[in-house]
Amino acid sequence: MSSQQPSNSHVGPKATGGKVGAVPTPANAHIGTDKLETKPKAFDSEGAIGKQFTETGAIGQIGEAVGGPLSSSGVIGKQFTDQGAIGGSIQEALGGSKQSGPGIFKSN
Repeated sequence: MSSQQPSNSHVGPKATGGKVGAVPTPANAHIGTDKLETKPKAFDSEGAIGKQFTETGAIGQIGEAVGGPLSSSGVIGKQFTDQGAIGGSIQEALGGSKQSGPGIFKSN
């Protein structure tokens, strides 16, 4: 038997007492909260991807700049709004909001 102690590379006191999520960060701020939040899904007209297709988004602004049938009120452009045939189908299938809040990762 060896009388050597196992080496510990951690120097100083453990700030979290060994719990991974004990220090709140932007990545884990929602974990363990009792507050339910709703955030738009990515393809929702308010989501990260969907908002790019609105008239103020990166892609939608191109149609607005070209104008005519590609503007949000034009024959082609209005199909891509959240009420249009293409945009509405995407909004219905992939849009909406997701709920976050208390879940399986609730901290004690």
